[in-house]
Amino acid sequence: MIDYNVDGDGVATITWNMADRPMNVMNGESLAAFRDAVYRAIQDKAVKGVIITSAKSDFVAGADLVNLLKESKDAAKALQNSFALQKLFRDIEKAGKPFVAAMNGTALGGGYEICLACHRRIAADNPKALIGLPEATIGLLPGAGGTQRLPRMIGVSKALPMILEGKKVDPKTALGLGMIDEVVAPGELLSRARAWLLGDGQHNHVKPWDQKGFRVPEAANTPKGAQVFTAGNAMLHAKTFGNYPNAQYIMSCVYEGTLVDIDTGLKIESRYFVACTQSKEARNMIRSLFFSIGEANKLANRPKNVPTQTYTRIGILGAGMMGAGIAWAASSAGLQVVLLDSTQEAAEKGKAYTAGLLDKRIKAKRASEADKEKQLGLIKPTTSYDDLKGCELVIEAVFEDRAIKADVTKKAEAQLEPTAIFASNTSTLPITGLAEASARPANFIGLHFFSPVDKMPLVEIIRGRQTSDETLARAMDFAKKIRKTPIVVNDSRGFYTSRVFATYVTEGLTMLAEGVAPALIENVGRMAGMPVGPLALADEVSLELMHRVRSQAKKDLGAAYKADGSEPVLQLMVEKLGRIGKKAGKGFYDYPADGRKRLWPGLAQHFPAKPEQPALEDVIKRLIYIQSVETARCLEEKVVIDIRDADVGSIMGWGFPPFRGGTVSNIDTVGVTPFVAECDKMAQVYGPRFAPPKLLREMAEQGRSFYAA
Repeated sequence: MIDYNVDGDGVATITWNMADRPMNVMNGESLAAFRDAVYRAIQDKAVKGVIITSAKSDFVAGADLVNLLKESKDAAKALQNSFALQKLFRDIEKAGKPFVAAMNGTALGGGYEICLACHRRIAADNPKALIGLPEATIGLLPGAGGTQRLPRMIGVSKALPMILEGKKVDPKTALGLGMIDEVVAPGELLSRARAWLLGDGQHNHVKPWDQKGFRVPEAANTPKGAQVFTAGNAMLHAKTFGNYPNAQYIMSCVYEGTLVDIDTGLKIESRYFVACTQSKEARNMIRSLFFSIGEANKLANRPKNVPTQTYTRIGILGAGMMGAGIAWAASSAGLQVVLLDSTQEAAEKGKAYTAGLLDKRIKAKRASEADKEKQLGLIKPTTSYDDLKGCELVIEAVFEDRAIKADVTKKAEAQLEPTAIFASNTSTLPITGLAEASARPANFIGLHFFSPVDKMPLVEIIRGRQTSDETLARAMDFAKKIRKTPIVVNDSRGFYTSRVFATYVTEGLTMLAEGVAPALIENVGRMAGMPVGPLALADEVSLELMHRVRSQAKKDLGAAYKADGSEPVLQLMVEKLGRIGKKAGKGFYDYPADGRKRLWPGLAQHFPAKPEQPALEDVIKRLIYIQSVETARCLEEKVVIDIRDADVGSIMGWGFPPFRGGTVSNIDTVGVTPFVAECDKMAQVYGPRFAPPKLLREMAEQGRSFYAA
């Protein structure tokens, strides 16, 4: 677990080497072994200096979160554990002999905090390695000195964004920021660390903050520091609306810590860290953003006993925004892509989308001209279905029209091997119905990507009624190959993500029709934790598209179709006013070419606000609870088969607030029984769409929760 040896020159090497883990992590067992090795080196007078490194491809990935959550149940014990870790790292700093971190790969969170406690940090030149303090992204804060040492090293103005945003950077970027001291060739890492220990390290092993007269760069009591914290607090509140307690704790840690000595600052950090671990927000985020996403990426729900599919060549039908984005993702993963459209010009334009993205990466020095040439060489724009021969998978991304989709399905399948998969990228049309055009419905599946594909990490895999286990498994393999996070759902109208996402937008439009002020709707949507308000989101999606989808559903369902309060709004905006959304430069917002978007003043005429407006909390509940109620219906109807997929899909698919943990976790956070009671009240006031399904009522009666385990 922790290897220890001392060479003839008195250099001790402490090597992290957790044989039972793919990566080194900090837990009770590994930290005990590390502590023993550190004190052994400190107490051995023959040891002149210490190298801390790793036998794995990466350094240390940080804390074992399973272990952390267990230990944090007892706050007093968790605080003592934190104090003990802080003492260990302070003893490294004050050892009277130099310690150097030889960072051979990724060093994140607690792993990087080990490095911060060392007197020097040397990283191998590995562009894939990541260095940083990402704790904020899962509702925590760096609890082993990160909020105190990094600002003292690089200054508050550079450290705060790194900590608050949980940024992870490559070694050369870290060097430029002052987060590490050297970057060397991988083969020279240990020899360079050893040379420093026996050279400069013998006279340079007192930390700046342990030297007389040290002042924290940009401390809170300096003019520059005062500016940083004043602006930082304002920006933080504007961005988070107080929904993420860990972010405020980070600000407090750095603010308070820069006013006192390092030891007092570390005690302050420990107390805030333990407070974070007790928060429901942190537990929600750790569960969904770490464990559940991790399980999805490991393909936890992949059917067993199906050999892993190896992909080399895929086809994409339709080179518009979605098709071009999928082509980018597939070619980025090294796959050959046949990009087919009705005209060569349209197909070439789809390929040009990848060229444009690569140009941006080249400008940012994240790719080279050679990388661009290689990736573009993988994409073949064409109008000929003959070029689809040899594709293991074809993805249809054409216009949302059943007849068009049926036509391209038949033409493509005529060129494919019997084992090839055909997938539809539709966001609303049921897969089982689309599969009727297929000669092999067992090989037909839905792959719902999110726009823009190059930025959105999720893919919703939809299983039709006749889709085979083998096809599902192979589709999941494709998602993994192109580095997307897959969730698996069963077929239904709107599937899961489109169906539940629509409730947020619909509720916003319904409130507008009821006389709720549009600015209130929009601002409260963001206050609730959503990325943008429902009216802005409707503009982004396209009011015209939403209206068309409703019209199609009405035609398909006939008497079974249920209208909602948003339909008169869409009908007026699209049919009478011609305000169809952002793409036309006018929807609920105006989009001037030379300025920021702004709510259309005409809304006041067509949707006059009532004199008495609802309370903020009531609007928040309507916008958030409607999404969780609809998710519960999806679970009851077996559209969603894994609650973890529901939470992951809601956060990654349409931006449901991460601090709430996802649409399912939100119910658990409120409590199933009070959630049901609140929804019953809302159903009486606003309509049956808020009525809890039988599943929730039974859970409330039995005192069960979704994540009881």
